[in-house]
Amino acid sequence: MRHFLTLKDYTKEEILEIIDLGLKIKKELKENKSSGIKHLSTQTLAMIFEKSSTRTRVSFETGMTQLGGHALFLSNRDIHLGRGEPIKDTAKVISSMCDMVMIRTFGHDMIEEFAKNSKVPVINGLTDSYHPVQLLADYMTMVEYGVEKDAIVAYIGDGNNMTHSWLMLASKLGFDLRIATPKGYEVDDSVLKDAMLFARESGAKITVMNDPKEAVQGATIVTTDTWASMGQEDEKEQRVKDFNGYMVDELMMCLAAKDAKFLHCLPAYRNQEVSERLFDTHSDIIFDEAQNRLHAQKGLMVWLDKQR
Repeated sequence: MRHFLTLKDYTKEEILEIIDLGLKIKKELKENKSSGIKHLSTQTLAMIFEKSSTRTRVSFETGMTQLGGHALFLSNRDIHLGRGEPIKDTAKVISSMCDMVMIRTFGHDMIEEFAKNSKVPVINGLTDSYHPVQLLADYMTMVEYGVEKDAIVAYIGDGNNMTHSWLMLASKLGFDLRIATPKGYEVDDSVLKDAMLFARESGAKITVMNDPKEAVQGATIVTTDTWASMGQEDEKEQRVKDFNGYMVDELMMCLAAKDAKFLHCLPAYRNQEVSERLFDTHSDIIFDEAQNRLHAQKGLMVWLDKQR
């Protein structure tokens, strides 16, 4: 049995296998619009949300339905986990009744403890440290647009869970990644250290810096994220000041390679981390990227089911 808590735990071959499976399931649905193939018939996915979400809930719930199963929404206000029950007790109870668990929460230690005590696969729908399901969707989109080969990815913004996940993906798959963050908002040292170790084996070139224009120069893919994530609302005003000069706009994008693509995990705050005009220019790929959460996660759930 395998859990999916971070891409750190997966090989290049396994990541690509999950992506390929997701693409095949997406094709199945397109060819048979009524339902697709019921890979997880009668199975139940428990979805625990300590952080709310649009894309995570809709994609997992819809995905499980399309696979022939059922998704159960559980907020921390609905279960005893939010009233002080030990995580290990909740994990043992829920995993004895459900076939798979997805958790979207704050501390990564919470999901690690839950997985340690779970009898079924646990999927990280997002923690403050990592957002691996989003990177599956991002890379699936890169494959569909034919820009995954010899990719040079520039990430501009906060050294957050998305940045950490890009570090894991690049270091495992072996493509170039440049990260530009303001001083004081750099990536976690331990995550960077792990990525550098993986990069030695894969051949990835990873560079961290503070100059966004340097990072974007010649990049084939430019990406960013909100400057203030959920739980950081009280820091937003200060962050807007600290991130001055980090908005990806038309002038910055001109430094990238010809026909470079822009990705955003959403939600996007126009004229903060990305200009409205640039977002609109690249909206087709951005919303394909969002929809691919559905298909990549279906591939992941079917893959995990096969590992039992």
